[in-house]
Amino acid sequence: MTYVDGYLVPVPEGELEAYRALAEELAPKFREWGATRVVEAVEDDCPTGKLNDFHTAVLAEAGEKTVFSYVEWPSKEAREEGWKKMRAYMEAMPQPEHMPFDGKRMVLGGFRSIVDR
Repeated sequence: MTYVDGYLVPVPEGELEAYRALAEELAPKFREWGATRVVEAVEDDCPTGKLNDFHTAVLAEAGEKTVFSYVEWPSKEAREEGWKKMRAYMEAMPQPEHMPFDGKRMVLGGFRSIVDR
């Protein structure tokens, strides 16, 4: 079964286009490194929960949207190899002066599929 990396990212509304451009730049790299699918989606219908919700998960502030993203891999092993390549790529790149999101509030994790239809 597939392996999935999942992310929640708080992005200021004024930075959504810059975030989308960064995601567009990196998606083909993930595919080159073995991912089978890359999806980036900005909140459209995310109600406020009584105890928790997408906004509180990333400590979203006023004027921020939550982006839900996932990368599908054919296996955990393929994901681990892909991430080795990603880390090497990121280390070789000049560090951007400005990121369009606060990475400290990003929520991420790897997930083993239990249903895949």
